[in-house]
Amino acid sequence: AGTGTQGPRLDWPEDSEDSLSSGGSDSDESVYKVLLLGAPGVGKSALARIFGGVEDGPEAEAAGHTYDRSIVVDGEEASLMVYDIWEQDGGRWLPGHCMAMGDAYVIVYSVTDKGSFEKASELRVQLRRARQTDDVPIILVGNKSDLVRSREVSVDEGRACAVVFDCKFIETSAALHHNVQALFEGVVRQIRLRRDSKEANARRQAGTRRRESLGKKAKRFLGRIVARNSRKMAFRAKSKSCHDLSVL
Repeated sequence: AGTGTQGPRLDWPEDSEDSLSSGGSDSDESVYKVLLLGAPGVGKSALARIFGGVEDGPEAEAAGHTYDRSIVVDGEEASLMVYDIWEQDGGRWLPGHCMAMGDAYVIVYSVTDKGSFEKASELRVQLRRARQTDDVPIILVGNKSDLVRSREVSVDEGRACAVVFDCKFIETSAALHHNVQALFEGVVRQIRLRRDSKEANARRQAGTRRRESLGKKAKRFLGRIVARNSRKMAFRAKSKSCHDLSVL
């Protein structure tokens, strides 16, 4: 699987206090298994390699398709195992196994390929069927956002899809490393929100909100009041919140 490969670090800020770790880590912390799903060519491997700190070339080949890394999110360390194995087997066993094994799922499409967007919707339906009784975090990712002139899927379409399928949404650019860190930190937050106690999550959110500006706090408060008074506004609020990977 190549989890022991530690390639050059990419654009993960030094102050994030993250560290690469091998698959044989002695840490007692639970490892969150994150599965990347999506059509071929949408950038799943590029996102996984950025997370793993592996450049394209020989290092990438040696790394295989599994990336193990510990990162600090909201002041607490978390270990992620990111699996880029969706297309590695032509049989039916692996896709079924992928649908069953993840603690979180990242469904990727390319904003330049409408077909990959439709495939992402199909995968969300399959995942819902496979994990009907599980409250598993799912993040819809529109990759290649830097290719503005080639865009076929708008931000609004991606957001609307996320609202309909009850998942989170973010656009990334693997080429520019844009929002890649935010994506994987968001994965950690979504898992914690479902697994950890309300007290622990409230403490983390309080710390985050202390760093917010007064304007942002006021805007968020007013948005909640307005949403309560209108179904249409409530839908818009939900649409807006699908961008926020720090809340359910």
